[in-house]
Amino acid sequence: MSEVPLESKRQAAVERNTKETQIKVSINLDGTGVLDVDTGLPFLDHMLDQIARHGLIDLTIQAQGDLEIDAHHTVEDIGITLGQAFNKALDKTGIRRYGYAYVPLDEALSRVVIDFSGRPGLEYQVGFAKSTVGNFDVDLFHEFFQGFVNHALVTLHIDNIRGKNSHHQIETIFKAFGRAMRMAVELDPRSLGVVPSTKGSL
Repeated sequence: MSEVPLESKRQAAVERNTKETQIKVSINLDGTGVLDVDTGLPFLDHMLDQIARHGLIDLTIQAQGDLEIDAHHTVEDIGITLGQAFNKALDKTGIRRYGYAYVPLDEALSRVVIDFSGRPGLEYQVGFAKSTVGNFDVDLFHEFFQGFVNHALVTLHIDNIRGKNSHHQIETIFKAFGRAMRMAVELDPRSLGVVPSTKGSL
């Protein structure tokens, strides 16, 4: 009996190799939240863990980048490769398509809304209390989400509603992103076999 292709199991593996970074990503959209990650950026690893755990997505990410210059290329390219993996793994037939979540952490509260529309678009309204968490430049999270959106072909709205601690702010965003993603890619038992669009395709 021939092996079922990864994509039919809502799984995918993608590699991205440039002069600046070497990225490997594999995902299982029907996982249990298992993460295997090594990006060379511990705070980013912590945020990627939120996607896996709250999205119930099994996620493996291995990255090597030119961190001696700065983290920009690595963070952006991980977002790009993760987006490519989602796009490859997801058959949009029968999914809920839309997902949203509000997540608090102490004083911080964020809202994330996602649409697997087939059209890339990012609305990112985040005013961080500080520009760094430890030595991590929080502006790079915009590059991560922009890379993801462009290659997953999703519409993504991210709003940090309030927060006074940059760590709390970004953690609520990643937790909400994982939960919104989980809702959107979930199979809807009432629309199995149907593409959730009046156009008939996404």
